[in-house]
Amino acid sequence: MWLVSCVISSGDDSTNLAQQVDVLMKQNSSLQEIVKQQQTTIESLNRRVGEIEKSRSEDTPGNSLPNERPDSGGVKFGPVSIGGEGAVALFSGQANSAFPETQFRVDEAKLFFEAPIWGDVYFFTELNLATREDDDIDLNLGELYLDWEDLSKLWGKQRQLNLRVGRMDIPFGDEYLYRDAIDDPLISHSLPDTWGIDEGLELYGSLSKFSYVLAIQNGGVSGTRDFDGDKSVAGRLSYDPNSWLHFSLSGMRTGDLDASDDYLSEIWFGGGWFRSIGSPSTTTFHANLVQSDVSMKFSRGLLRAFGGYAQYDDNDPAANNRRNFYYYSVEGVLDLTKKFYTAARFSQIFVDGGYPLPGQGNMNTYFFDTAAPFAEELWRCSIGVGYRFSPQLIVKTEYSFEGGQQADGTKRDHVDIFAAQAAFRF
Repeated sequence: MWLVSCVISSGDDSTNLAQQVDVLMKQNSSLQEIVKQQQTTIESLNRRVGEIEKSRSEDTPGNSLPNERPDSGGVKFGPVSIGGEGAVALFSGQANSAFPETQFRVDEAKLFFEAPIWGDVYFFTELNLATREDDDIDLNLGELYLDWEDLSKLWGKQRQLNLRVGRMDIPFGDEYLYRDAIDDPLISHSLPDTWGIDEGLELYGSLSKFSYVLAIQNGGVSGTRDFDGDKSVAGRLSYDPNSWLHFSLSGMRTGDLDASDDYLSEIWFGGGWFRSIGSPSTTTFHANLVQSDVSMKFSRGLLRAFGGYAQYDDNDPAANNRRNFYYYSVEGVLDLTKKFYTAARFSQIFVDGGYPLPGQGNMNTYFFDTAAPFAEELWRCSIGVGYRFSPQLIVKTEYSFEGGQQADGTKRDHVDIFAAQAAFRF
């Protein structure tokens, strides 16, 4: 009886085991089907992410746009971002330089404000409390504009077309993009130092490895009105084939400027501005410029260079005052350690017939004095060292040699400057 019970029990166990195995096989088959479906979904997502990344890479070379707003996000008050940059310095120059007496200076002090307005429209302004070009510490308006980003969304693309209206940097050359004290590896700038801020409108954007900026602005130095209807036009086309190599080509016309009311161009050149050199009968003057820039980044530094041509002319009925300018600059930075670096820059300007170019000399002597001889050739060699405590704090020192020749054959001398500076941002 016990044996029969065991046989019956054994048969029941075998049946249960077979049923359990069958259930497990069905569950395993279902799991395999789920895994296949998940793998298909993952592959589809990977393809989609790859397409998105490719699109971003094509539309945004280097993940940046020309003329992007400075990072003003130091402190946030709700939607408003406030940031700042500045520099304190010591200058000691020779007798004919801009700093003939050793002096401490607040060399730069800027505040940035940024706030969203509506959708992709942003407000940005720069307030200058102190600049090297201004001997007084007071409040001056730098840039102020409305920035309408991604207008190219209208045809389904990002960052191809953006619009600014207001008061903006003149988009000529590359140097103005790293001219602020915290961005400049040296304390001085190049001898040409083409830069300026003017009222108008600007289009900018990028497509694949190309980027562009085009601006129509007033052209004259007055910040409140334009005394001549002819407008300044400036633009830059850049090409970035990879992350370490950059090329750009810039062009600009100041437009006709009123010799008595505009008096000066808004664009700086050679440490001063373009101004009329004609007789009292001259009513308008203008300048045209073209420039090419190249920069290369290395693991331990960078190399930058540019060269250009400019032409001045006016409508003086008494004489032909046309001037042709040829200029260039070469700059290198070498990281000696992760924080300690050295830098050097050599730049030069040639002007057949001469032109008032103050360089780093005394402005009253070499620019505003109409009886002083014009500069026919100038050169500047700046050598410096710096220490980066962080991206927010840099200390540096420099000696800047400068010399040349005036149109009457005399030498430009005694304008060298020694400087030390601490630059910061928040």
